[in-house]
Amino acid sequence: VTCWCDSVGSKMQISSVVASPGRLLQLCISTLCCVLTSVFSKVRRWTAGTCKGTASPVSPADSRPDEGEAQTPTSVNYHFTRKCNYKCGFCFHTAKTSFVLPLEEAKSGLRLLKESGMEKINFSGGEPFLHEKGDFLGKLVQFCKQDLQLPSVSIVSNGSMIRENWFQKYGDHLDILAISCDSFDEATNQLIGRAQGRKSHLDNLYKIRDWCQQYKVAFKLNSVINTFNVDEDMTESITELGPVRWKVFQCLLIDGENAGEEALREAERFVISEQQFQEFLDRHSSVSCLVPESNEKMRNSYLILDEYMRFLDCREGRKDPSKSILDVGVKEAIRFSGFDEKMFLKRGGKYVWSKADMKLEW
Repeated sequence: VTCWCDSVGSKMQISSVVASPGRLLQLCISTLCCVLTSVFSKVRRWTAGTCKGTASPVSPADSRPDEGEAQTPTSVNYHFTRKCNYKCGFCFHTAKTSFVLPLEEAKSGLRLLKESGMEKINFSGGEPFLHEKGDFLGKLVQFCKQDLQLPSVSIVSNGSMIRENWFQKYGDHLDILAISCDSFDEATNQLIGRAQGRKSHLDNLYKIRDWCQQYKVAFKLNSVINTFNVDEDMTESITELGPVRWKVFQCLLIDGENAGEEALREAERFVISEQQFQEFLDRHSSVSCLVPESNEKMRNSYLILDEYMRFLDCREGRKDPSKSILDVGVKEAIRFSGFDEKMFLKRGGKYVWSKADMKLEW
């Protein structure tokens, strides 16, 4: 008897009728285990809404599909984990579940996205280097660049868990590493929650910048502008670090994530006005790599995939999930994503994102 498993379940083929009762029992148990593993994973996706703090798979988004032309998932942000070791007060993708898809299922979903037109994948969290000490993330990065041959593979991280041996093992497959840094004052980072104990977030930032240079990975910075850093002048520090891009986000409220009764964060005290955000941008107008992201641009111009591989619709100020692309396919799921492809292009979502085309001086 020959037994094997695939993504759907377990199949058994009778190749010989000669088998000992013990061997037959062993193979039957093995087959049952394969079936249960596959079923359990699918049940966890479909019943995510019954878990504490997760949104229902049958959501408001399911009743209002987008009309018009089919959307192409050119650039996808895959938040494969929600767990994080930092406690940023404005975080809008909080640790409401500890679920992470099995590696092979995650790869299957990424392959579906590639077949549907994906050119860039960005891995985020939570903190993506936290799960399996970054090895899970590294395997996904390698798969996307080596097997799927995506033009661009990137990561957003707080940087606290990154070690040099990760670059040695997986750096060749990574185009861009974005590190989140909201202030160049350690006390401000502590107030925001972008810290772990008394470790220096800034010392780590400069160390990672050097590793990116050494292992030929494009270095990027992300900053969330809020009440604690809105009056800061970061020009000198940004110029010294020399990132290829500096994404500057306006603090955004998402119901059920960082606002509202069901939220794990209370971000209202971090919110700034449009005028305050513009004043910050004006103060840094001399920084050539600055890329501003207002709340209006953020809400519907990003394709966000959650830990169950469901697209998240943020148009109504909350995250309404589609069904998983593993269950209904990309074309069906993306109809409920709220994705505005025109706004994606208007905000410069498509740029030179492959390190091979950046012509950087390493």
